[in-house]
Amino acid sequence: MTKLVTTSVVRGSHQGESHGGIYLLDLEKQIVEQTVDWNKADIDWQGRGWDRGLRGIAFDGETMYIAASDELFAYTPDFEIIGSWKNPYLKHCHELSIYERSLYITSTAYDSILGFDLDKKKFNWAMQLATRNFKFHTSVFDPLGEDGPIMLNKMHINNVHCNKSGMYISGLQTGGMLHFNGKQVHMAAELPTGTHNARPFRDGVLFNDSEADALRYAGRGEGAEDRAMVVPRYDPAKLMNEGEDKSGIARPGFARGLCVLSDSVVAGGSSPSTITVYDLAANKQLLSVNLTNDVRNAIHGLEVWPY
Repeated sequence: MTKLVTTSVVRGSHQGESHGGIYLLDLEKQIVEQTVDWNKADIDWQGRGWDRGLRGIAFDGETMYIAASDELFAYTPDFEIIGSWKNPYLKHCHELSIYERSLYITSTAYDSILGFDLDKKKFNWAMQLATRNFKFHTSVFDPLGEDGPIMLNKMHINNVHCNKSGMYISGLQTGGMLHFNGKQVHMAAELPTGTHNARPFRDGVLFNDSEADALRYAGRGEGAEDRAMVVPRYDPAKLMNEGEDKSGIARPGFARGLCVLSDSVVAGGSSPSTITVYDLAANKQLLSVNLTNDVRNAIHGLEVWPY
């Protein structure tokens, strides 16, 4: 029985209100359980787009790591917090990825990726991404030192994915999915502006084309396997907006959140918070589960539940 775990953010929430939470979704029964309601009083109120909920998700054994805007949390499988860590260079985080014994987390405000040692439980590596003369450059810095970058958010890095081939980085202004081989950064695949969750998949790249309200797969072949899976459409009369969204980006259909279930079946998120499972080979939706009709409430992190 496959379950998914997802986080959401609520754009425009006010202090004391819910800013999203953590949800478990049983795909077979199509039942959703909210396990955490994120309504902390000490949330940073200066986040881009007022997205102050929970973000990326990753697993290390019996520990689940979930990021907030400027803090990394560790949970048990029963959703009890067992640790949390902040860093001066961690700000406006989006997604994270675990490879070997390190967790890598996007620090969007600093155009950086931070590394967290899973054994020593501390930040121990950081890399800023920049462009000069139309080329990408990296600079490694000490996340515990005082000589790191200033807050610029030029690229709006929103995703990092690591595997044995290297580190893949993407964002709203990177122009596509970048590949870091440990020494240099190169463009691995050019992608549309507004992309989220880009990652290598099969012989190509899988990503959320958020501007087009679609989940896409683009291969290296002649295009016969390429897919553009449009997220669910909603009756405007049923949508709610239970508060003011000063960011102006809360809208139905915003595609964000992505996980792989098999080599042909994937799940994606959209707003108002909805999880949809797609069969890429058959080019069709298999099922779709809606968590809320509040258009401000948007899926962020999405992973297969391993427990």
